[in-house]
Amino acid sequence: MILRYFDRRDLAFTALIVILIGFQVFLDLEIPGYMSTITVALEHGERSVVLEEGRKMLYCALLSIVCAVTNCYLASRVAANVSGRLRDLQYRNVLRFSKQDVDSFSAASLITRSTNDAYQIQNTIARGLHLLIHAPILAVWAVIKIMGKDWHWTLATAVTLTIMVCVMAFVISYTVKRYRKIQGLMDNVNKATHDSVKGVRVIRAYNGEDHQYARFMKANLDMQENSLEITRVMAFMYPIVSSLMNFLTMAIYWIGAYLIMDIADSEEQILLFGDMIVFSSYAMQVISAFMMLSFAFRMIPRASVAMGRINAVIDQVPSVPDEGKEVPGETSVEFDHVSFSYPGSNNNALEDVTFSIGPGQTLAVIGPTGSGKTTLVNLILRSYDADSGSVRVGGIDVRDCSQNALYGMIGYVPQQPILFNGSVRDNVNYGEGSDGRTDKDVLRALEVAQARDFVEKLPEGLDTNVSQYGRNLSGGQKQRICIARAVCKHPGIFLLDDCFSALDYITDANLRESLRRESEDSIRIIVAQRIGTIKDADLILVLDKGRVAGLGTHEELLRDCSLYRQIADSQITGGVGGW
Repeated sequence: MILRYFDRRDLAFTALIVILIGFQVFLDLEIPGYMSTITVALEHGERSVVLEEGRKMLYCALLSIVCAVTNCYLASRVAANVSGRLRDLQYRNVLRFSKQDVDSFSAASLITRSTNDAYQIQNTIARGLHLLIHAPILAVWAVIKIMGKDWHWTLATAVTLTIMVCVMAFVISYTVKRYRKIQGLMDNVNKATHDSVKGVRVIRAYNGEDHQYARFMKANLDMQENSLEITRVMAFMYPIVSSLMNFLTMAIYWIGAYLIMDIADSEEQILLFGDMIVFSSYAMQVISAFMMLSFAFRMIPRASVAMGRINAVIDQVPSVPDEGKEVPGETSVEFDHVSFSYPGSNNNALEDVTFSIGPGQTLAVIGPTGSGKTTLVNLILRSYDADSGSVRVGGIDVRDCSQNALYGMIGYVPQQPILFNGSVRDNVNYGEGSDGRTDKDVLRALEVAQARDFVEKLPEGLDTNVSQYGRNLSGGQKQRICIARAVCKHPGIFLLDDCFSALDYITDANLRESLRRESEDSIRIIVAQRIGTIKDADLILVLDKGRVAGLGTHEELLRDCSLYRQIADSQITGGVGGW
């Protein structure tokens, strides 16, 4: 699964790693031979041979270190490249997701997948790539070296390896499921943390710290217990493998002692003693190769789970595909018998909605909470596709439009103001075409949105930094900056989704008037709750439980639509009139 994300340079580095590891193994396995020669030479007092063989051992050791350092560097480069590519591919695909796709993963899980999961892959490649290549080469080469030696030693080595393989198989089979579970538990921890940080003011206002802490601790303890289960099992692996190495060394020397004592010739005893040293060294190399594999196998289960989660994001086909090629013509918005229900819901959010609006006109949408107002806006934005009927912009069904062309026509202001960490200027002059706009355009947009006065009073004016989510601004200030962002784009269609709610009546009225003058040739679709905000609209759509309860001007609806009249009467009675 990981190799599919290697580019040519990564594959070239990997090939070079294989070559260098092969050379390193060759050097490491030459050293025991020199040790045997030195042992025999010491017995015969051949000092020159000891010095010569010792020099060769030193060269082999130094070259082995150079190869090891180079391998680690190359593996780290490959790991960084691949993890960066995984984050990039995930981010690019997430930008194509519809709201339904984002909800299916959850924002917390998407963040975990692009950070923690990508790090797991990076860590596995950086440390595991070297081990997974080095261990098999070393094991096979060392086994070849000891083949043909005394069968007693070979049997002891084979028994040790069998026990080690059984231990490793048990540990891996036990931990794979738990590694798969731990990633989901990490999503829960991130979600609990995200909710607490984002809603800290509400939590404090309701003295809900203990409740929120209990939610976090449940997620945290679930993850902690799962991690401890893995740690308990893994804790046995290294001591068992280390003990097996020690027992094998003891067995080799114990067997060797008996074999040497059975030989009468001292010269043959010396040669057998040298063979014992060489065999012991090679046997330890075989065991160390399996130890390397055990360390790699500790990382592989978690990396496998992380890779599966990342692939799920990268391979996700957006539920709202961008396959359209047509470009909308003259500005217009039409709903033709549109019905829509959210995935998993048995009730329609919109049912048989029909209306049409042209350039320079204002459509207002009003209705009780949950009547489908925001859903209507989402269908124009093509966050979802209609189940039946058609939504047409510029005479073309939005499903046949190029999404870039569709979004290029729209200036969207959501219910919840979305501001980005950066200057006021960057938040207003945002998106495609921003390079062609000047501060004059930004100030004009702020003036239309009734925001220029308060922006100019900020410590650094347009350069004042807006914190994440605009936490250093009031609700009304955030709404006006978001409206200014839409104005600065000069779109053909304004989608204003209940974005006047935090404005006082005077600012609301002034903003609507200046917006009307600024966008005489544009369509303005305004979702609102206040009659005073929408009474001057060319067409008012009243929704009730997803159905059209009324469609007409303010005067017509007061006369013919009982729901609209109830809304109007309730606002007058409540002292919030003004229409």
